[in-house]
Amino acid sequence: MSAQARCHCQSCTIRGLTGPAIVITIGILFLLHQVHGGHFYFGNTWPVVLIVIGLLHLASSMASREGHIDTSAPVTLQGPPPVPPSPPTQAPYSSQGQ
Repeated sequence: MSAQARCHCQSCTIRGLTGPAIVITIGILFLLHQVHGGHFYFGNTWPVVLIVIGLLHLASSMASREGHIDTSAPVTLQGPPPVPPSPPTQAPYSSQGQ
């Protein structure tokens, strides 16, 4: 189980309903195709799925984001402070042979 907090603002809740709404819409379109003897052929009615997606995204963008929790930002743990670099040291015999 994930330890991340889930956002329950209105915008995220509506966006989370997109998948189930698409499945329900496709099911209704296939049901209409079967019940009405082919008048609602899925090849002709697939734009309804795009309309449902668009309506849900529009509703999500217009909904309140009050109390939104940003779950896309990575959680960083505070570690020890970085060690400052040590001053460069000279080799003991660096001036010989020049």
